[in-house]
Amino acid sequence: MNKNIPLSMGWFCPTLGDTTAFGDPSQDIPRSLEHFERVAIAAENAGFDYMLLPVSAICWDAWVVASYLAARTTRLKMLAALKPGYIHPVTQAKMIATFDQLSQGRIYLNLIAGVSDKDAYAEGQFSAKEDRYDQLLEEVELMKRLWTEQDVEHNGKYFQVHGPKIMPSTVQQPHPPFFLGGGSEQAAEISAKHSSVHLFWGDYPERIAGQIVEMRARAAKYGREDEIQFAMRLQIICRESEADAWAAADALIAGAENSALAAAVQLAAKSNSVASQRAAELSKTVGRKMTPHLWTGITEVRPGAGVAVVGNPQQVAAQLMEFVEAGCTGFCLSGYPHHEEAERFGRLVMPLLCP
Repeated sequence: MNKNIPLSMGWFCPTLGDTTAFGDPSQDIPRSLEHFERVAIAAENAGFDYMLLPVSAICWDAWVVASYLAARTTRLKMLAALKPGYIHPVTQAKMIATFDQLSQGRIYLNLIAGVSDKDAYAEGQFSAKEDRYDQLLEEVELMKRLWTEQDVEHNGKYFQVHGPKIMPSTVQQPHPPFFLGGGSEQAAEISAKHSSVHLFWGDYPERIAGQIVEMRARAAKYGREDEIQFAMRLQIICRESEADAWAAADALIAGAENSALAAAVQLAAKSNSVASQRAAELSKTVGRKMTPHLWTGITEVRPGAGVAVVGNPQQVAAQLMEFVEAGCTGFCLSGYPHHEEAERFGRLVMPLLCP
């Protein structure tokens, strides 16, 4: 990694629900603005830089929640999703610029096109995933022009605009940064061309190192090999002792093998999502341990990024540093329940990573 680049640390807002035990509904924490605010304040106090707002079908709306949380915090940035075909790029560009002004530069943009075809169809998106990525590319390129040029003329495959006015201008220049997480060829190409940060789901550090080399080569085609940075999307289970951490990990997934979320994992594994297919492959790891402190248990009961770092503070920090040595300059983390794990991480691990 570039030793001059400080680590960028993100935390997750559980708008799809929170818990202390996936297999015990009595331990569920109801979704509410009060809980989301509690998580956001814990993350800000712990020293995290930004908060990821998810966008699956069972989540609350990311942009509305992000607006609420930006008003309830003072420093935390919001990483909110930009999905193709839902909002016209002119409206989206104006909305993002307004958010950027009102929050004084506290918005990041998460590029997402790889939702499941089933969810996309349910929401009125009839295009195949490859076409959604193609539309996303046009939207990103158009919005970048809208934020940086005057009297934009655009006649594209999906959109036409003829000199629209975008007011206000963005605080972040030339525009808010883009994040993208995805394992497909199209996702990698869009990220290489436009992302400030490419997010990897949990995997072996040596495999991530190889993917970073490949991504930098892609970015070099656009003169961006020194502009793009890399981060890991991981779960955290940290306790003051290793034994307590593993006990917490086991308790988190105990009895959850027949839950609705576990069924959703099985469906995701059969989808055309490269990232979900890789998560399913990793879930077959013998003993659920990829390394002494990388654990796949959550991938069995939660769709999405489920690889967890488990251990005491020194072990968690050391495992994360393996990804730093592989070339990452940041992490986007989760932990259950999210307000408690954020506080614990900030108190026990953050001083070891960001002294």
